[in-house]
Amino acid sequence: MTRLIHDRFAKEYREEMLSPLGTVNIGRDVTSEVREIDVYFIHEATIPEHIENLGLLGRLATSTAMFEPFRNPVTIREVVGCISKLFDIHSELEREARRDNIRLNENDFPKLWILTPTASESLLYHFFKVMTDLPKRESG
Repeated sequence: MTRLIHDRFAKEYREEMLSPLGTVNIGRDVTSEVREIDVYFIHEATIPEHIENLGLLGRLATSTAMFEPFRNPVTIREVVGCISKLFDIHSELEREARRDNIRLNENDFPKLWILTPTASESLLYHFFKVMTDLPKRESG
């Protein structure tokens, strides 16, 4: 109950503070169109000779993963879309774990592999900078 009181207070406080500057919408729903992960792979078996035969793909498939292949060079908007799908899956897994009273660790979450014929230095720098500036996820 304490959390709900704090949540309501935080929302109403920000509404009061921000309303002179613009329109404030408390509790805005986020509706998302149905999006599709190109390939969602759940790792179940390790067969060294098969992994070796697959080369890089085999090494990428040693854990649960999302594969998002692109025919043309990937854009920032497309990468953001892939990351958004990854976060949606993370949220889904966390909700299921809470419901089932299971504790997840980092290895329980899929890795995202974006397969593109080329990526510009500015694109790589942009996402390296964004990802290194993110706060670390708390375990638990």
